[in-house]
Amino acid sequence: MASRTQLVCLCEGGRGESIDEVFINKLIKSLEPSWLRHHSGSNTLRLVPRGSRAVVIEKMPGELKNCLEAGGHTTLMVWADCDDDCADGEALKGAFWKEAERQKITRHQFDSVVFIFAKDRLENWIEFLRTGTTDESKEGPRVKHNREVADAAKKLAGYCRDNSPVEGMPASLQWSCKNWRALVDRMKS
Repeated sequence: MASRTQLVCLCEGGRGESIDEVFINKLIKSLEPSWLRHHSGSNTLRLVPRGSRAVVIEKMPGELKNCLEAGGHTTLMVWADCDDDCADGEALKGAFWKEAERQKITRHQFDSVVFIFAKDRLENWIEFLRTGTTDESKEGPRVKHNREVADAAKKLAGYCRDNSPVEGMPASLQWSCKNWRALVDRMKS
């Protein structure tokens, strides 16, 4: 198991202006991965909000280079919305690869990134986690309270820990959970 781990989460939104930070923080803290601590020291979770998805795509290669230069087991997670202009997570991941390639990132380096993409927005996941249903072909209802966001993230953490199928889980959430499980497996080795 890694002795020094840091998780860098590049996401959409501005600091304090988006539900993404609340969701990510609560999810990771609720998962309590043994290879990641949430207090000061060598093991940290760092959120890096960057605005729009286009900016996240542009900035991802630089953040990956920073992670690689930090050494140890620093892992970049990219959280973004797979809006109606992309078919699915793989299509959006392709847009990230195109920019990474342009900025001289190797395929091996790129494959170390953990991608978490909500379709159409994170609000769809929250709607599913609150009600058991959502329609990813349209934006989920806006969430006005951070408590709703945190409660949804905590519920998702429970599903992740159980590692069992969840009926009706949105395709983008299934895809993203698969990517998270791959990171967990990688950190265990």
